[in-house]
Amino acid sequence: MLERFYRELLNFLTRQLNDRDAAADLAQESYARVLAAQHAGQQVVDGRALLYRVAKNLVTDQHRRSEFRSHESLDTVSESEEQQAPAYLQPEEALSSQQTVHAYSDAIEGLPPRCREAFVLHIIEGLPQAEIAKHMGISISMVEKHVIRGTLACRLCERELNGIHVATSKRGR
Repeated sequence: MLERFYRELLNFLTRQLNDRDAAADLAQESYARVLAAQHAGQQVVDGRALLYRVAKNLVTDQHRRSEFRSHESLDTVSESEEQQAPAYLQPEEALSSQQTVHAYSDAIEGLPPRCREAFVLHIIEGLPQAEIAKHMGISISMVEKHVIRGTLACRLCERELNGIHVATSKRGR
């Protein structure tokens, strides 16, 4: 039954990896793992979904391994570079990060209270819009509008941080 998904899975993996041979290897490994799970007595309700999940996990593992290898190959770092602290510990970088956090915080604090509440619940807390709507006693559409408004405020903040001049209009306010 799972065999009918092979070409589809192979095409998916090829798009993910940009390498047909590596995709074929991962497709084969995905099938082997799903079949091993079935033979071990695990019930597979949706074989296609499990194949794709296993394949996606294998792609992620492969990317992690290649990233790890690329970090290992950086043994030719000069002595002066080796003695420097990581960028995030550099005073200028720390100050810049702190200023960025304050700017975004100010942008969010500048939102109307209900808008800020919906935005924070959705973006920061990760609550679904339907749950926020129920919690706040408003429609899902209103939650969406609040989230969009907060997102736009953050984008404006990002543009200002990057030095991009933004013309504000009275129409959106």
